[in-house]
Amino acid sequence: MALSEIGKEGQALLQKAKVLVIGCGGLGSPIAIYLATSGIGELHLVDFDTVAVSNLHRQVFFSVEDVQRPKVEVLANEIKKRAPFTKVSYTNNAVDKNSIIALVSEFDVVVDGTDSLPVKYLINDACVLTKKPLVYGSLYKFDGYVSTFNIPNGGGDYTCNLRDAFPEIATNIPNCEEAGTLNPIVGIIALLQVNEVIKFITGTGKLLINQLLIYNALENSQLKIKLKKNKALIIRDIFKHTQYIDTDCTVQDSSLLISNSELKKRLADKKMEIVSILNNGDTPIPFEVDQKIPYNRFNVENFVPDFKKYYVIVCNKGITSYTVTLKLKEKYPLLSVFSLFEGVEKY
Repeated sequence: MALSEIGKEGQALLQKAKVLVIGCGGLGSPIAIYLATSGIGELHLVDFDTVAVSNLHRQVFFSVEDVQRPKVEVLANEIKKRAPFTKVSYTNNAVDKNSIIALVSEFDVVVDGTDSLPVKYLINDACVLTKKPLVYGSLYKFDGYVSTFNIPNGGGDYTCNLRDAFPEIATNIPNCEEAGTLNPIVGIIALLQVNEVIKFITGTGKLLINQLLIYNALENSQLKIKLKKNKALIIRDIFKHTQYIDTDCTVQDSSLLISNSELKKRLADKKMEIVSILNNGDTPIPFEVDQKIPYNRFNVENFVPDFKKYYVIVCNKGITSYTVTLKLKEKYPLLSVFSLFEGVEKY
């Protein structure tokens, strides 16, 4: 309130605001905490996942004691400790096409803290259809991306959205778990998103509209790319015909899976070949593997299988390995290939 540009009036606007934070990991957890302690009146958190040991270096509001607990539950409790006058609620499920419209319709602004490209487009398209502002954040290794989308422009028009920057959902970009990301940049991008939310609600400063800010941690540099509205895109039609499939959140085909117990029985079988697609070479694997192919270097066209063997693909959580298994099965329908269900973390 000491800031004349915000003052009591701006603080009152924050107290009246209702903000939806989708994704409560590296981006979403600091976003939620900082928004609450800034005086946001109502927060709703959405995430389907639980805390894992591998999260802790970049998701600093979780502790070792929180491992395997729902992220939304832990984060809601942390908010209550720090900001008791913020009303906080949560949904411990993944967003999907059936629920997203009703969900975002209830809030003044939506913040994207997810790391799944299909889900990012799902959130973006829903915000366009419901005319809700979206504060976007994304990470890739040492780079971070921030923008504020879908702000009223006057005359019924709105500023650019994610599809004006990238019209199509890319299918070959790994998420943070797969590609890795430097932990400080996660906090940097999250706080830039918080800054956009506060500016939007209080009407202070200049928003990152019609542009995409790209920050590089190695060079400590940033640039802004101007975005131009693509009026040829009909989001309603795109939403109707897009499935927004993410293997993180969908049911896996049991015929392409191998369980922990089954793998343990077969470890001595010489016909079996285990392929690790972990990017982090230091990640412990509790059994020997025959091939190590980091996911960011995996190319199904370069994979030459032996059809006399059956392959087991492994990763941390069984998500990336399932994606690779699907690609191999599509390329080689007769190949015996399976993904380790729930990955080496649950082995």
